[in-house]
Amino acid sequence: MAKEFTAIVHQEDNTYVALCPEVDIASQGDTIEEAKSNLKEAIELFMEHAPDEEKKRRIHSDILVTTITA
Repeated sequence: MAKEFTAIVHQEDNTYVALCPEVDIASQGDTIEEAKSNLKEAIELFMEHAPDEEKKRRIHSDILVTTITA
């Protein structure tokens, strides 16, 4: 069963970095779509191969994405 994860993407120089805070996994790509696709693949590999104890330790479901004004 597929689970929905958060992807936070930002640009660093000529590369886009994608971070999934629920599992603390990051990836990158030359475009936003490539960064997201690479992150999806990294998450899928983690979910497929990580031991259950590692998944329990790293998967956080209490992620809140919001904005602040400073």
